[in-house]
Amino acid sequence: MEILKIIDSDKIKYMELLLIADEQISMIEKYLYRGDMFALCDDDVKEICIVTQEQSGVYEIKNIVTVPEYQRKGYGQRLITFIIDYYKKFGSELYVGTGDSPTILRFYERCGFEKSHIVKNFFIDNYDHPMYENGQQLVDMIYLKRHL
Repeated sequence: MEILKIIDSDKIKYMELLLIADEQISMIEKYLYRGDMFALCDDDVKEICIVTQEQSGVYEIKNIVTVPEYQRKGYGQRLITFIIDYYKKFGSELYVGTGDSPTILRFYERCGFEKSHIVKNFFIDNYDHPMYENGQQLVDMIYLKRHL
């Protein structure tokens, strides 16, 4: 298993995969080329992650997605562990934003993140269609933070 940093010219190749975690191309385009993209490979790509620098020493996971047939096999936690170790030398805080989904929130909490703040109506104000997770409409963005 290895984790590769994807160069800008190759990032667009992963758009279909990125759309699993963020359903709107215009939203992905806001961070695709201003962030670092990493791919966790184990013979083939299993997981993709994009991390942006939001301010000096502050980073945010903007998109992290596992290829559907490889979900629940530990790839997400491995990539998060890599991201934490990688950005320790550059910053002090790592954020991730997600919808109000108990399963996803528990995943990040198991990875050492704690709830930080909420952006009200984020999904309603920023997406051109309603977003759903496990049958529940996403409204607010819940941010979690981890100290590096």
